[in-house]
Amino acid sequence: MNRWFVVLGAVLLQMCIGAIYTWSLFNQPLMDTFGWEKSEVVLTYSIAVFVFAFSTIFSGRLQDKIGPRKVATIGAILYGGGLILASTATSLTQLYIYYGVIAGAGVGFAYVCPLSTCVRWFPEKKGFITGIAVGAFGLGGLVFKSVIQHFLVNNGVSSTFLYLGIIYAVLGLIGSQFLILPPAGYGSAAKNSNATKENVFTVGEMLKTKSFYFVWVMYLFGCMSGLLVIGLAKDIGIQLAGLEASVAANAVAMIALFNTGGRLIWGTLSDKLGRIRVVTMMFIITAISMITMSVVTLKYITFFACLAGIAFCFGGFLAVFPTITGEFFGIRNLGANYGVVYQAYGAAALVGPIIVANAGGLKPTFMIAAVLAVIGAILTFIVKPPTVDNI
Repeated sequence: MNRWFVVLGAVLLQMCIGAIYTWSLFNQPLMDTFGWEKSEVVLTYSIAVFVFAFSTIFSGRLQDKIGPRKVATIGAILYGGGLILASTATSLTQLYIYYGVIAGAGVGFAYVCPLSTCVRWFPEKKGFITGIAVGAFGLGGLVFKSVIQHFLVNNGVSSTFLYLGIIYAVLGLIGSQFLILPPAGYGSAAKNSNATKENVFTVGEMLKTKSFYFVWVMYLFGCMSGLLVIGLAKDIGIQLAGLEASVAANAVAMIALFNTGGRLIWGTLSDKLGRIRVVTMMFIITAISMITMSVVTLKYITFFACLAGIAFCFGGFLAVFPTITGEFFGIRNLGANYGVVYQAYGAAALVGPIIVANAGGLKPTFMIAAVLAVIGAILTFIVKPPTVDNI
């Protein structure tokens, strides 16, 4: 089988589940249609992201046992089915269960499969290929944005969920069928599968190493700044840079582009410069951008430049850490191991709002995030690949 067909399937599946980032488009239509409060509607997205991150623990382990194609197929059915069910929702509880839990679990089941499969087909350029896979996830929101807006205007929010559920299920199922593992002995994958004890860790063994906790905390600190900026981009532009709402809203599209570009470029650079070295560089850029936003009076240029730098590095963290997980703890159990490491992303999504609520404003929040980025950069000089002696 041509390995680029695997990439095609991965991109198709990732773009579908990546459309979860378009949730903000549904807030107002749901409020207008059902009379719900904004905080109640937004909670749907928070539930979906939490379930998405949490379910990767189980989906990663399952795909290591029964194969990525079957698990990705389950994910596509859950994701599309959750949206179809959401089209029938008339209460918040139904919306939370159908979209938040069922569709969120579908994203979690599908997310890990393309990453681990593509890495096995491209052992010579793992960073580049991981960048493509996670880049497609980030691109999903841009690709489907116009389609969703068209449906919302012409068909209403409930029908939009129905049509999207069908589209995502069909495209996701097609993409899932291409996620086939390479044959035994393929390329240097054979060396990986016969790796020594030091390079093949089960989840339990991984959790006994110091390296895991360094990697997990670095991932947490790396994701925090990006998630903060993604969630507050428009507010930052209006409050700190004095921009008109329509101008500040452009930041959302710009963040999506730099986020996607960062996944591709940093992933490729990590193949040439080394994973940990590029993580150091990303932490430094993030820290400088966050410090600038906290101490400088933002103008149009500085506002967009800082957001671009943060989004660019955020995408890089999501591209490089799956590869670090594979190189530190082995390719054989990558699905299960990365499912656990990925909980740092979910934790960052929860910790960020807590900091915002207690820091006393946006600028103190950015300074805290900058300090955490500096700590992350320091940790890159301490973390080392584990050996059997660490267990």
